[in-house]
Amino acid sequence: MDPIVEAALKKWPNVPHCYGWLALDARGDWYMRDERIQHAGPFPQVKGSRIEHRKLIEFIERNYAADATGCWFFQNGPQRVYVELEAAPWVWRVAAGGQISSHTGLPCEAQASWLDEQDRLFIATRLGLGIVHSMDMHEAALAVEQGLWQPQAARHADLLARHAVQLKPLPP
Repeated sequence: MDPIVEAALKKWPNVPHCYGWLALDARGDWYMRDERIQHAGPFPQVKGSRIEHRKLIEFIERNYAADATGCWFFQNGPQRVYVELEAAPWVWRVAAGGQISSHTGLPCEAQASWLDEQDRLFIATRLGLGIVHSMDMHEAALAVEQGLWQPQAARHADLLARHAVQLKPLPP
C-alpha cells in the first residue's frame, strides 16, 4: 500500500466504504460505474467507463487487496472502494514456458488449475484465484500440453467458494 494511503487512513479512519463504483473484467480492465451506469444494468452486462489513465491504473493496482470476507477493494486514501469482479480477483497473463504474472504485473507460479463449465481456465497461486486472459490461451494450452498444469473440471461457483472470493461485494 502506498505510504500516502496509509497516512490518510490514520488521519481519517472512519470514512464510509464505497460499493458498485469500480469493477474488474475478465481481461484485467478496470471500469468506473457511476450511478447512471449502475442503474442501467449489472456488471459485466453494462460495464461503464473503461479506465485508461495509466497512473490511475497503477495507483489502483498498488492499493488492491481483499478483506477477511473475500471481497476485493481498492484503498483510495481513507476510503475503501469495493470492486465488482467479472470472474476472479486476478487475471493471469501467460508467457512462453507457462510463466504467469497478474494483471497488476506481479509474477506468480501456478499451484493448481481448473476448467470451469464455460471452458475458462483458472489458476490458483500464492496471490489467490485468477482467470487466464483470453488472449493468452495459446501459451496456456502449450503449458498444459507440456504437463506444467493439469486442469481439473470445476464449477465456477465452487472455485469462488473454495477460494473465498465474492464477485459482488455488498454493504453490510
